[in-house]
Amino acid sequence: MSSKDYRVLLYYKYVDLPDYEEYCQNHLKFCKDLGLKGRIIVAPEGINGTVSGTVEQVEQYMDYVRSDERFADIQFKMDEHEGHAFKKMHCRVKPELVNWSIENDDIDPKEFGGKHVKPKEFYELLQEDDTVVIDGRNEYEYRIGHFRNAIRPEVNHSREFPEWIAENADQWKDKRVITYCTGGIRCEKLTGILKKNGVEDVYQLEGGINTYSKDPEVKGQLFDGKMYVFDERISVPINQIEEKVVAECEHCGKQEDRMINCSNPVCNRQYVCCEDCEEKHHAACTVECKEHPENRWDAEQKKQIDKYDRVSK
Repeated sequence: MSSKDYRVLLYYKYVDLPDYEEYCQNHLKFCKDLGLKGRIIVAPEGINGTVSGTVEQVEQYMDYVRSDERFADIQFKMDEHEGHAFKKMHCRVKPELVNWSIENDDIDPKEFGGKHVKPKEFYELLQEDDTVVIDGRNEYEYRIGHFRNAIRPEVNHSREFPEWIAENADQWKDKRVITYCTGGIRCEKLTGILKKNGVEDVYQLEGGINTYSKDPEVKGQLFDGKMYVFDERISVPINQIEEKVVAECEHCGKQEDRMINCSNPVCNRQYVCCEDCEEKHHAACTVECKEHPENRWDAEQKKQIDKYDRVSK
């Protein structure tokens, strides 16, 4: 197969799903039988997923999902990729599609939230002086790429957003606020949280950065760096007009947008690291991780050497 024969789908839909446990079980079986790989969350409030497969497989999958009238109008975002973007297929039941951990959560995205704006309008709003831009993702996602002048969230997990917004909302109450995330799902409740905290003039980028990158008019403009994705690609380019690196290698400070997992399995933190420093520091984010007894660098190197020796014989 050529590199053009695989696709990665990103999608979500908020909808009442009382049979979510049974739906998840049947959904997983269908995906495995079809040969898809990816991660899907099914909750009482709907579905959120990313899967990869051949063109034929993803076409069959989209038809399968839309055959249920509750998901007949679900929107799929599609990227080309050379091979699968995941190693396995998971479909799991969760209490919510995004872990906000809001006590007595009464924010229903189907009825309450910010106004959806298309990429062209979002692009125009980005350039207005009185617009506040809030990145609805986690700090490490922001680090390798974000919209120009966007506020960097002081959070490492979505569940930290409600408190962060409560602490900062007063400064945004008389301003126009626009939000964005990877595919749109986090903004569905994020804008609701903002409104609950008294921020009324709120908008969200419809389809997220993923859709913005493909819009033929804006072509990803005003997004600097790359977009973090939760699969084996790790990051993907967005701006088709101007390529810019905004992150730095944590070891040497060189401009870099390459992320790796720390070789200490106890840590396993994803961090920005250039190829030279990965080799020099054995892919460890700190000296402590490099010297940790469970560090997997030497084991991985030995595995590669053994593989080379077997092939050479």
